[in-house]
Amino acid sequence: MRISTVTMFDQSVASMNRQQSDFLKVSQQIASGRRVVNPSDDPQASSRAVGVGQAKAITQQYADARVTARNTLGQAESVVNGVADGITSAKTLLIQAASDTLSDVDRQSIASELRSVYETLIGQANATDGNGRYLFGGYSDDAAPFARTSGEGVSGTTYMGDGNTREQRIDASRLMPVSDNGITIFQSVPSGAGYVARAERESAPAEPNGLGVQDGYYANAGSVTFTSGPNRVDPNAEHFGKPFTINFNEEGGEIRVQVANPDDPDELIYDQPYESGKTVSFGGISITLEGEPEGGDQIHVRPADDEGANQDLFKTLKDAIDLLEMDQEDTAENRAHFRNTLNTAMRELDNSLDNVLTVRASMGARLNELDVVDAVAGNRMMNYEQTLSDLVDLDYAQAISEYSLRQVGLQAAQKAFVDVKGMSLFNFL
Repeated sequence: MRISTVTMFDQSVASMNRQQSDFLKVSQQIASGRRVVNPSDDPQASSRAVGVGQAKAITQQYADARVTARNTLGQAESVVNGVADGITSAKTLLIQAASDTLSDVDRQSIASELRSVYETLIGQANATDGNGRYLFGGYSDDAAPFARTSGEGVSGTTYMGDGNTREQRIDASRLMPVSDNGITIFQSVPSGAGYVARAERESAPAEPNGLGVQDGYYANAGSVTFTSGPNRVDPNAEHFGKPFTINFNEEGGEIRVQVANPDDPDELIYDQPYESGKTVSFGGISITLEGEPEGGDQIHVRPADDEGANQDLFKTLKDAIDLLEMDQEDTAENRAHFRNTLNTAMRELDNSLDNVLTVRASMGARLNELDVVDAVAGNRMMNYEQTLSDLVDLDYAQAISEYSLRQVGLQAAQKAFVDVKGMSLFNFL
């Protein structure tokens, strides 16, 4: 068979081009450190690498979200810690004010300190996260969560936020609350907080005592006080967990202590003559009463989480400030009102502190959860990196060996072309 010179040249050039292409491919792999430089190098590995890369990017997005969540939670936890310190300071001041050796001037001085704590707590309740968003306003960012109010029968502040909790997705299957709303922190009590008593009557006394009206109730006309309780005695008792009203009614010239069935006001579950210093028990709770009540006086005993009870921390502080600024006028009735209101305020502060500590513990648990999710995501990211490396990264030892082989092949093709090009009869003429 006769082979033309053109054919030999074409085959030699094609061989050099093929060897040069293979050599260039290995060179690109070594320069980039990747086995798959173009999708055509390994279509199956390229397809899988795209999926792994997307999963890796999503994991990184969740990692960035966790950084934001950790910052917000850390700020909120720091503020809540400050709130707990503020409540503790307020409770210390009220204990100091309870001393009978203090004068009205001394108590007014304590009221000034308590007002400072009150202002500090409002500032903390309206704290922002550094981006202009309020930490405890839910999703409402157009105004501060707690606004000051004025007028008769109000607590001094009104919650302007919403009841939602801002959440952030920190992983594919976890939507984490990154901050609690103001209701949860400042206007709630923990579960199982027990009962809170308030000495107040629904009708005005026959002789005004100058103490005015508070939230629609009047101060008692007598000097009855609760020195102990209300305490839980039997959680399994009938009517336990319901709100009660202790009524002091005058019948036949004597004062009787009467408590109605909370489910049937016409039925009395307790009806005994009043004795100062006696412990009264009903509905699974007990309370010790002292002093001299007047007919029509009342003591309302409500579960701390009852809608009729006060769960507002700011109202508690406002009531305590107003109480300390009151002129007792050295009357038994005013002293009893002072003692009862102070005891109620301290019980409510205890409940608020327990609630704030519960919220803080929840925030701490969420911060710990972020650490756990970070650790899991870190392992997942390492697995993605390893999978990507197995799919597209280069084995340098094998690549260098192939590089040398392709170099030899290219040189051989070039040498063969030179030899073929010199095969001509004209060289022998």
